[in-house]
Amino acid sequence: MPSPFTPIADYAFLSDCHTGALVAPDGSVDWLCVPRFDAPSVFGSLLDRGAGGFRFGPFGLNVPATRAYEPGTNTLVTTWHTATGWVEVRDALTMGTREGEDTVTPHTRPPVDVDADHLLVRTARCLEGQVEVELTCEPVFDYGRTAGEWALIGESRHAADATGAGPTVRLTTSMALGIEGTRVRARHVLAAGERAYCALSWAEDLASPVDVDDAEARLVATKRFWRDWLGRARPIDHRFRSVIERSALAIKGLTYMPTGATVAALTTSLPETPGGERNWDYRYTWMRDSTFTLQALHWLDLDWEADEFMQFVADLEANEDGSLQIMYGIDGRRDLTESTIDEMSGYAGARPVRTGNGAFDQRQNDVYGAVLDSILLHTRRSRRLPRRLWPIVQAQAECATKAWRSPDQGIWEARGGPQHYVSSKLMCWVAMDRAAKLAEIRGDADLETRWRATADEIHDDIMEHGVRDGVLRQHYETDSLDASTLLAALFGFLPYEDDVLRASVLAIAEDLTEHGFVLRYRTDETDDGLSGKEGTFLICSFWLVSALAIIGEEQRARDLMEKLLRVASPLGLFAEEFDTDTGRHLGNFPQAFSHLALIEAAARIILAERLPEFA
Repeated sequence: MPSPFTPIADYAFLSDCHTGALVAPDGSVDWLCVPRFDAPSVFGSLLDRGAGGFRFGPFGLNVPATRAYEPGTNTLVTTWHTATGWVEVRDALTMGTREGEDTVTPHTRPPVDVDADHLLVRTARCLEGQVEVELTCEPVFDYGRTAGEWALIGESRHAADATGAGPTVRLTTSMALGIEGTRVRARHVLAAGERAYCALSWAEDLASPVDVDDAEARLVATKRFWRDWLGRARPIDHRFRSVIERSALAIKGLTYMPTGATVAALTTSLPETPGGERNWDYRYTWMRDSTFTLQALHWLDLDWEADEFMQFVADLEANEDGSLQIMYGIDGRRDLTESTIDEMSGYAGARPVRTGNGAFDQRQNDVYGAVLDSILLHTRRSRRLPRRLWPIVQAQAECATKAWRSPDQGIWEARGGPQHYVSSKLMCWVAMDRAAKLAEIRGDADLETRWRATADEIHDDIMEHGVRDGVLRQHYETDSLDASTLLAALFGFLPYEDDVLRASVLAIAEDLTEHGFVLRYRTDETDDGLSGKEGTFLICSFWLVSALAIIGEEQRARDLMEKLLRVASPLGLFAEEFDTDTGRHLGNFPQAFSHLALIEAAARIILAERLPEFA
């Protein structure tokens, strides 16, 4: 029987670069946290069907005729065909000209000219015939634990406030509202050419659109914001253009504008195993994402966002030894203590539902390489090494020097025992290699020599202990494969013609895949502290595309890329994983890492195709 839970890939993603929403095909907003990404949910039907939702669309109809993003934007356009007519609904978290300080989500970065309105705006326009439009709004605050209490504002029935745990929200609409317990509802018949709107506000003083013209003007301003932003990106006249641009819009949408941080995904606790326990909160920023974020943004010529993220990294509070944590809150906070929300059923019964992330204080030695590769990339792009970044370079290089011989939890944050993971050693090599290059830029010959020697030592250690039968392995005590060793190709650990690199890439392509899609590792061969099987990891499949292109297997890279693009969501988005048995997306959604890896994979293929033009 069909599940009452919407398939993950069927959701549309809205963003104002402060928070985001997921909209189901039936027009219901099933996930929204206000005022920012990591706040408790106001609508949480994504994780519990009784945790609140906000629907706006034709009465009695659940399946639209079409859904698409307005080209070049994160504005959703849904067209409905009813028995009596046609209606078009537009949804957006709106953006507008900044006026004064943002007191809802204060900025630490320089404010930009256009910023979030802190509004979810929805408009309907009848195209033909007549259509009865329904509005139903039922917020349940604090992850479904506190039902909203509604009160009408004024005498007109066009505005109502909902209070509960957290901020008060105001619903305004051109339709007449009625309170029915913990929800408000409105119905109105639109004739051809007529319009209606509704808007949910958590802005200062609960500012809202005053009428349908104002609501539509905010949607126009939002469209202009996204298209102007995308217009600054590198123009790409290639068949991958549309998927690259959609990925760029998703990554920008997952950026928290006030600090420059990027969340790993919009959601928490969407399961990696259907009905299982592999459910994590991804509404934080990971240091390992930094290098992939910088690569993608700089390649697209989106240098402002890259600089914002780098400044966020520079502001972070380090540990006592000078190292950076593997992840931070989007406001830079360090304590991300994990807890469970036992009141929520979980997506399709997958429990527990988690907030926070218990891996925040794990030992993961790859963090040093991610940070230093980012700084080198940013330094080369900006042609200067900012003074405030040099102490971070020194601290991370010294930490990597001390830590690289020690076991850790690895890139996948395994909750089993520490191991000598090859990818962790590899990223320590990246740290020392990049540190040596930064010391050369800085003009410090002594540090350059010392750090280069450490890089060479790590390189030799990996080749001696991490290779079995000519193939890089997961860690020093196993023959198992791990997709993270593909980083050896992506970060230049071995030259593209090296036999070990080629054998390692091909071994993963042939022995660590299901129907051509790449697993992180085989769960029955890895002590990750959890039960259950997981899906194939989309980032690993995109890494394989890049690695195949690097070793000269260009046709195989193109074939896999085309296969991956065919499993994108109907709106061109990717979750964290793909279940090859069911064709379903799994894990948190949309996943920044998947889209970052997509952009790099596309770039590698484009480079391979374009280089002969200049040869």
